[in-house]
Amino acid sequence: MTTPTPDIEHHPDVAVMRHRYDQISETPVAQYADGLAFLAGLYLAMSPWVIGFTGHSALTATNLVTGLAVAVLAAGFVASYGHLHGLAWIAPVLGVWAVVAPWVVAGDTPDTSAIVSNVITGAVVVLCALAMMSSGMRRGRT
Repeated sequence: MTTPTPDIEHHPDVAVMRHRYDQISETPVAQYADGLAFLAGLYLAMSPWVIGFTGHSALTATNLVTGLAVAVLAAGFVASYGHLHGLAWIAPVLGVWAVVAPWVVAGDTPDTSAIVSNVITGAVVVLCALAMMSSGMRRGRT
């Protein structure tokens, strides 16, 4: 005879936690951080064509994929942070990847404008992600 295992989705604390995370996502800091991260992701995705380093195919592909991933994550956080808060650690990792990518990906080292663009955009993504994560931690302590 087996006993039914409880489903965590039906636990009453899950609804309370999701409501709390939804409240966090409605704060001005979270909204600005998410919006700026979304714009930074879109810029990172199109930066090879804006800056003009499409000749570096590996960096172009990396920026496109990383930028779209950041933009999708930021849009997901805006839409439903309560369901996606467990993925919040991915955004700063993607930002760090954007910073180091010009030196790590295969091929020639791109020119200075591509490096500066990636470093600034990656730093913005990291700062926005950390702001979003810290607002969730700060709200959870009070």
